[in-house]
Amino acid sequence: MIRSIIKLESSFQPYSLSTSGAMGLMQLMPFTADWLSVTDPYNIEQNIRGGTEYYRDQLAKFDGDVEKALAAYNKGPNTVIKYGGVPPQAESYVKRVLQYYQMYKASQY
Repeated sequence: MIRSIIKLESSFQPYSLSTSGAMGLMQLMPFTADWLSVTDPYNIEQNIRGGTEYYRDQLAKFDGDVEKALAAYNKGPNTVIKYGGVPPQAESYVKRVLQYYQMYKASQY
């Protein structure tokens, strides 16, 4: 799943920077990176550790619901709570991550 998130977020470009300020492979926002104790969001190990921890936290917050956790990773947990599920602005994101996940899963032996 993490590989799928990275593929969609940055296409495996460790120095990726979005127009909204998200950084690195897993596109961590500055405040999220700080909260996760990621001191260098462009450091591959720190970025993946932080992004993985953040995704894991979303899974826990949404009782293992992968779609809600992915939507929260993309748009924030408060948005998912507000909509009571995957918000419309995250539907495409969730679908694409899950497509990558299925592709990567099918290619493993």
